Amino acid sequence: MSFDIENISRRGILKGIGITSGLILAAPLVGCSPAQKAMGKPLKSSVYLQIDPDGTVHLYVHRVEMGQGSRTGLSQIITDELDGDWSRIKLVNAYGDKKFGDQDTDGSTSIRKFYDAFREAGAVARTMLEQAAAAKWGVDVSKVEAQHHRIVNNETGKSEDFSVFVDAASKLPVPDAKTVKLKTPGERTLIGKPKRNVYMKEFLTGTAQYGQDVRREGMLYAVAVRPPVVGGKVKSFDRGAAIAVKGVVDVVELPTLEKPVAFKPLGGVAVLATNTWAAMKGAKALKAEFEDGPNGDYDTTVYASKLWQAIDGESRNFLKVGDADAALKTAPHVLRAQYFVPHLAHAPMEPPAATAEWKDGKLSIWTCCQNPQSVQETVAPYVGQKPEEIYVEATLLGGAFGRKSKPDFAAEAAILAKHAGRPVKMVWTREDDMHHDYFHTISAQRVEAALDDKGKVTAWKHKSVFPSIAELFNPKVDGPTASELGLGLLDMPFDIPNLQVDAGAARGKVRIGWLRSVTNIQHAFAIGSFVDEIATARGTDSLATWMELIGPDRVINPVAEGADYSNYGEKPDRHPIETARLKGVLKKVAEMSGYGTVAEKGRGLGIAAHRSFVSYVASAVEVKVADDGTLTIPRVWMAIDCGLAVNPDRVRAQMEGAVVFALSHAVHGEITAKNGRIQQSNFDTFQVFRMEEAPTVEVEILETTGIPGGVGEPGVPPVAPALTNAIYAATGRRIRRLPVGDQLSA
Repeated sequence: MSFDIENISRRGILKGIGITSGLILAAPLVGCSPAQKAMGKPLKSSVYLQIDPDGTVHLYVHRVEMGQGSRTGLSQIITDELDGDWSRIKLVNAYGDKKFGDQDTDGSTSIRKFYDAFREAGAVARTMLEQAAAAKWGVDVSKVEAQHHRIVNNETGKSEDFSVFVDAASKLPVPDAKTVKLKTPGERTLIGKPKRNVYMKEFLTGTAQYGQDVRREGMLYAVAVRPPVVGGKVKSFDRGAAIAVKGVVDVVELPTLEKPVAFKPLGGVAVLATNTWAAMKGAKALKAEFEDGPNGDYDTTVYASKLWQAIDGESRNFLKVGDADAALKTAPHVLRAQYFVPHLAHAPMEPPAATAEWKDGKLSIWTCCQNPQSVQETVAPYVGQKPEEIYVEATLLGGAFGRKSKPDFAAEAAILAKHAGRPVKMVWTREDDMHHDYFHTISAQRVEAALDDKGKVTAWKHKSVFPSIAELFNPKVDGPTASELGLGLLDMPFDIPNLQVDAGAARGKVRIGWLRSVTNIQHAFAIGSFVDEIATARGTDSLATWMELIGPDRVINPVAEGADYSNYGEKPDRHPIETARLKGVLKKVAEMSGYGTVAEKGRGLGIAAHRSFVSYVASAVEVKVADDGTLTIPRVWMAIDCGLAVNPDRVRAQMEGAVVFALSHAVHGEITAKNGRIQQSNFDTFQVFRMEEAPTVEVEILETTGIPGGVGEPGVPPVAPALTNAIYAATGRRIRRLPVGDQLSA
């Protein structure tokens, strides 16, 4: 069956057709063409769904597509409850509008946050069609039901297409979404079933439209030279030399960055030209010079030593159960270890891009963004418009991982388009993206454990130091926040009587942003590694140590222990922290990988597990280390319990992608700075896994609840500690600093 992607904008729908009074539920009305008017009114049961008089279903899936498949999953949910024909579904491009609710495609929220809303939207439309059919046939509504885009009379066997009832249904009162009947699991035909990405044809044929692909009539192309140090200012540039380049039209100085940094442009100088190549040559000809400002001394090697000083310095307590300090002082055995994770770059395959056009005093933007509403809010102050007056349409994203939720590049495009009086595409090069990213934070951690004479862990004290993402919005923030420590530390699942989580002060010298799984990256690395170190010190099996530390099946509530814990924005009764589920994925991955069997020399198998974004993932990694230190990773096993897997095919794909993403960072990934300047420029100096490095990945999905959890990010955190634990098993060398790099050959 086909699934159509309709590349039409909201303004395209509304232009020149007049607004009709079709069914509306908390949304502006959507019109229909004169031909459709003759057939009747459209049925619009919610902001996410409209059925035209001919039976065509338009889905307004408000989240964006960056390869993760959330638009496919949300379409499955609504179509299943509607009992619609997949081949008659049209997906409207996502555009920014508050009527849709939260549009930030971040935090693994698309399915878990909108599962109920999309089910209800489909069920309400189905109910209204059934009511219209029952009235037409003169039978009780209980005698009719929707079946694959038709309404069936169960008394007579007669059936008719949805289109027959759309006009009559549009005149009925919209029922309360909470009162409509939802399908049982046994009645579902799409939810829980594998479905290929709705954009697969476009992906395979090269017709997919990304931010870099947008074209507008009379468009200029912009390339900018930005301050190499965050907070730097333009000192001089050679405008004449740039204008002399054939194709260059103008040179424009961009607004200087001011705090709070947020998602504001970095400043610098932009070159406008009739083609990208000319813009790039013009930018080079500028020979722009900059004042570095207060961050010009940033050296990541020196900064790392300051993080370790902060580890030894004053602490801010965020969780305290029992008295870890007292237990450590009196314990017969104490283990300590320190872990370091460097800055990391998002490095999506498609660098940022945005196209802006002013027409009749209105601004439109087409961009590869993760949140069109954030684009509206970021751009508005620079162009003198209200956010809701700016039309923002999200293209497909060629990867994102959190980078494209920060639309500084869209603001640049809007500023330049207003200046030029013509459409402008802001093009970021790979080097621009690498030098001016919102980097994953640099971090240091110390973990201490007290063991009694029998080897039982009686205390765990954990201190984490890193510059915070929150500093983007509040310059006074000088270290980890509770929300960041809540990603892996405040919700530690261990049954230990004395548990303490502290943080130390640190200020950012570059822009810090969330990257796929955020601070779970470093926290899971430290926790998963230290569990293995405890097992080694005790001479016990790592899996058994995990099980012992997790303890009996129970629900954990960090808030009851005094922690400021947000649970990924979910209510604890809907998504509790359940230790049984964490143990379940550990047992499954151990079974899948054959964990515990004796490996040949130079081979090792490591495991780790982590809960994040209300899902549970365990990873087992097999490594082979040659005598010269060459590392290969033949196989990885992943077990995930994400509750209901709406689309198992996409869940597996996300786990496979998470493995490659996590291993790329754990083995190669490191962003360094010297004199405030980022040293890496492209994939030669910031390496990601090549095909020959990628392991075979096996995935098992456990479904212990009927409620979806997050999927896009939870696969990342346990991979790095499973890798380094495997390296220890193979070599006896403990890796506590990422990336692994050349540590095995040193």
